[in-house]
Amino acid sequence: QVQLVESGGGLVQAGGSLRLSCLASGRTFSNSAMGWFRQAPGKEREFVAAISRSGARIYYADSVKGRFTISRDNAKNTVSLQMNSLKPEDTAVYYCAAGPPAYLNDYASTKREAYDYWGQGTQVTVSS
Repeated sequence: QVQLVESGGGLVQAGGSLRLSCLASGRTFSNSAMGWFRQAPGKEREFVAAISRSGARIYYADSVKGRFTISRDNAKNTVSLQMNSLKPEDTAVYYCAAGPPAYLNDYASTKREAYDYWGQGTQVTVSS
């Protein structure tokens, strides 16, 4: 069983910054691709950023490219999302996700179905 616990959400003014963290436990973290997704009220959960198990492959949604940075620390079982220049449209619940162990492939994915464990989410609210 894998547990993912997000932290770092909150209320921030437009133009501000937040740093989200996700602490993983229950499985060898370094073998899994990790991703961040978000879901705004009344909308589908959407991809934000993804990082491969080594950190060599990183993908971002076009809407956050240049403003958000995903990183991971395999020694601390943590994946982070640094969010700068926040906009009101970034308001959502942000979810951390872990993919199944990938011993041979250093992949990262933008697809929800590529991840098999999800955190409970952390609320990010950006005021205008």
